[in-house]
Amino acid sequence: MTKLSDIETIDAYIDVFPKPVQKLLESVWQTIRKAAPDAMECINYKMPTFRLNGKNLVHFAAYEHHIGFYPTPDAITAFAAEIADYKNAKGSVQFPLDKPMPLDLISKMTAFRVKQMEEKVKTKPSKAAPGKNFMESLSAPAQRALANEGIKTLKQLSAYSEASLLKLHGFGKASLPILRSALAHAGLGFKQ
Repeated sequence: MTKLSDIETIDAYIDVFPKPVQKLLESVWQTIRKAAPDAMECINYKMPTFRLNGKNLVHFAAYEHHIGFYPTPDAITAFAAEIADYKNAKGSVQFPLDKPMPLDLISKMTAFRVKQMEEKVKTKPSKAAPGKNFMESLSAPAQRALANEGIKTLKQLSAYSEASLLKLHGFGKASLPILRSALAHAGLGFKQ
């Protein structure tokens, strides 16, 4: 049986669960994708995660009786009335598995987070043009590993295989899904 700690992609995460839960997770995943089409997908904190501008946008995860949705405290506050019927905390809300999944609400909360993050980017000076900020999504050790190798662009990154990157000191396998997504967004891929 696959352990959650070994999972690197959202597809693999969903595959761990029973079919009825897989369908719910798939619907949540696709809903978030539509609401945040420019976000990168990865596994972070052992949960499916969407990242935008190098920061976590939202997470979701399956549990025995619910799907947890983690859109940050700001979104929980902004949608307090809409989530009042669900168990919620500072940065999370629980949607029961035995009730219809509130996909419209998930979409609205995700869109709220996208807008919030875009506004933050507008108020900060841009560090990199779109598509060039893939390094910001990586851990500091992974950034150093790529920098030590002289990799600064996606084009340079595409000259490497996944296996060769994993041999770099400080580069972990958790960075691969982030880089796959960045390369795919740019129409590139790892060297085979």
